[in-house]
Amino acid sequence: MSDVTKEFWKRSQIAVLGGGNWGTVLAQLVSQNCECVRFWVSKEQNARTINSTRVNSQYHPELVLNSNIQAYCEITKVFESGVHAVIWALPSSVTRDVAKTLAPFFHGSEVLLHATKGVEAGSLKRISQILREEISCPRVGVISGPNLAPEIAKGEPAATVVASFFDEVITAGQMLLSTDKFRVYGAKDIVGVEWAGSLKNILAIASGALDTLNLGWNARAMLLARGLAEMVRFGVQMGAESSTFLGLAGMGDLLATSQSVLSRNYRVGQGLARGKPLNNILEDLGSTAEGVVTAKHIWEFANRHEIYMPITEAVYQLLYEKREMKEILQELMNRPPMWESKF
Repeated sequence: MSDVTKEFWKRSQIAVLGGGNWGTVLAQLVSQNCECVRFWVSKEQNARTINSTRVNSQYHPELVLNSNIQAYCEITKVFESGVHAVIWALPSSVTRDVAKTLAPFFHGSEVLLHATKGVEAGSLKRISQILREEISCPRVGVISGPNLAPEIAKGEPAATVVASFFDEVITAGQMLLSTDKFRVYGAKDIVGVEWAGSLKNILAIASGALDTLNLGWNARAMLLARGLAEMVRFGVQMGAESSTFLGLAGMGDLLATSQSVLSRNYRVGQGLARGKPLNNILEDLGSTAEGVVTAKHIWEFANRHEIYMPITEAVYQLLYEKREMKEILQELMNRPPMWESKF
């Protein structure tokens, strides 16, 4: 990377859209590599609190935000005088509507990176597809990997993947996000990286539910290995490269979110297996668990197109048919055998 490129991003103005768990950490990461971060949050009081205390107390009460992060609830102020890159950290459920609203503020020259691990309900369109459809900003990419926000907020080592069809988008992501504790890898398979980030949420729910049965590592390994096979099977059908699922965005993210209580989807699985109503679980989380909606639409699509996804079907049954985890597990174990090498 040339010195000119490095200097450009060092002096850049960056917008981070979404004041939640991951958006807050992304704003902090980016603030170390640019001149100014304009941080868009939903409520005026939240913006005032962040600017006066340097803390987003709802999500990261112990993380002191850098002084070059300025929070706003008025979107006009975020885009005032223009920005060089936008990081999108909003839930998949609101992405299209918000993109339509914000489209007039984009000039088209911005780099647009999203960090949303979900797909659009019904259409199953990936987030980058939605953003390209609604915003006249062709240079789009995705940030995805084993990124449990509370660990990164504490300064623990982690890595992610920035994927895009455009080399300059990958370069921008690496320039803006890299720190001595956060490593950024580049990739061209944006389809695979996006699908990996969405599909692993389903398996995180399955893993949380399985762990409530207090089984050993054999059962966990079986779930994750065969779950990865489902991710590959579905992803390749949707145009992804199979090798992508063996990297950070696939297996890496799967391992992190399927074995940690920091994962919202993992906690959903735990709660369901303990008999807690789904609505109560989601209310207690206080933030989005993308896998809940993703599981429904992926299973319905897979069922229509005869894509073999028994674990996804099991998660669907756990979420929407209120079946017992022990009963579901027994059914999975009694399925006809198949060749292990066949994805």
